[in-house]
Parts: sequence; C-alpha cells; structure tokens
Amino acid sequence: MPTLPTDPTYAVTGSTGRLGGRVARRLAARGVAQTLLVRDPARAPRLPGATAVPGAYGDHDDVVRALAGIDRVLMVSASETVDRVDQHRAFVDAAAEAGVGHLVYTSFFGAAPDATFTLVRDHWHTEQHIRASGVPFTFLRDNLYADFTPGLVGDDGVIRGPAGDGRAAVVAQDDIADAATAVLTDAPEHAGATYDLTGPEALTFEEIAAVLSAATGRTITYRPQTVEEAYRSRASYGAPDWQLDAWVSTYTAVAAGELNGVSDAVTRLTGRPATPLADVVR
Repeated sequence: MPTLPTDPTYAVTGSTGRLGGRVARRLAARGVAQTLLVRDPARAPRLPGATAVPGAYGDHDDVVRALAGIDRVLMVSASETVDRVDQHRAFVDAAAEAGVGHLVYTSFFGAAPDATFTLVRDHWHTEQHIRASGVPFTFLRDNLYADFTPGLVGDDGVIRGPAGDGRAAVVAQDDIADAATAVLTDAPEHAGATYDLTGPEALTFEEIAAVLSAATGRTITYRPQTVEEAYRSRASYGAPDWQLDAWVSTYTAVAAGELNGVSDAVTRLTGRPATPLADVVR
C-alpha cells in the first residue's frame, strides 16, 4: 500500500533576532509548524505551532537532537565573532549528521575568499563547507541591510567612512524574510541555487544620507574618510582588531564596487518589487 506524502518539517535558527524572527513569524502566519533552535528557549518568540529547543551552533549534541527528522532548515549566519566560521562548520556538520533535507543559508553579497569586507570571507568559507557536506542547499546572499543605515549616522548627523562614491544595493530585512520564506516552503525548486538579494537601486552614501534626511526631517550628510581616518575615529571604541577591520572594510568594500549591483531575485522569489530604502526608513 503506498504511503501518503507528509508535510515537510521546518526548523529556524536565529528566531530571537531580526531576520530569523521575521521568517519564524511568516511561517507561523501560514500555519506551518516549526522547531526554533535557540541558545535559550525561554527567549524564543511564542508563536502558534512553534517549539523552541536548545540549539547553539557550537553544541553538536543539541543540534543533532533538534534537527533529527527535519526536512528544511533556515540557517541564519551567527553573530559576528572571531570564531564564527568554526561555529558555522560545527552546525553544518551536525545538520548533515541529523539527516537534514535542505539548508537555506543567509550569506552575503559577493561572498569570496578575498572579499574586501572581511566578514564576507566568513560567508564564502561557510558556503564551501555546506557544499562539501552533501546537504542540499540554497544560498541567500544579502546586500547591506537597509534597516541598519540609520545606525550609521553619528550624533552630529554625519555618516563617516571610506566608501568614496561607491554604491550599495541596500536591501530590506522584510524582503529577505519574504524571500527566505518562499525558498523554504518550496525548497526542492531552489536546490543548489544562489540568489543575490538586493534593493531596487544601488545608492552612494551621499544618496543614502539624502534619503535619511527626507525620512527623518533632520539634516544628514556623508563625509568620506581616508582609511587611516576611519581607523583613528573608531579606535576609541576599544573594539578588537578584527572588529575594527570589519567596520572599516564595510565602507572600503563599497568603495571597491563590491556591493554595487541590483538583482531581480527579490521580485522573482516574492512576486513583488524590492522595497526602496525610503520606504524602509519612513
């Protein structure tokens, strides 16, 4: 007697954060049951059909236990730490051991081993490890988050950084979440695919400042720095060297043209246009 097909099972990481939380809420709104892997289940969002379980990326046994029997997993990249790639590799290895059917990984635009933006290299190494694991995958390579651009503005209304007149196709987190949900719920159609997720236009920081000015009613400007000025102005934060390198190279990557390029992937995956920065910050 033939067995009836069963609904796919889902797991989401990062549900206590901005991106994973958005996807978890979208799945719940569709009536999809899901497992939420979190460091502390007490902090997980309370959503209908969602079960929160321990599953820190580096905790092999917890992850294997949490992902046993799971078909589709959203793997949101871990917080920026010096050992982030090691955490990612450990999670991928545990997912493969658990028999996961499909990994959807939130990567970064232009992932490459020699990317100017230092943290983007982490994403390339993670992608390579996922490819080698044998688990079917989809990579969502997000551009800079449009939602984070107001946080680049200093108290004096100035964005400072060595971005020159380079452009970034900043993308809304809601657009990424809609795209990720679309991929998860139709995963076999996207096996092996890599999607560049961008906003509808690539903007200079001068143009970003103008959009933020219009949205907030305050005067916001962009002041280009040299690389030396960028390091000097951030030295007082007391951050470790790798973090300073990451902050500065966010801008130098833009200057190098590595975040310039508009994709239609958001539209193709969601069926609607990508959201302009003005609508994100309005």
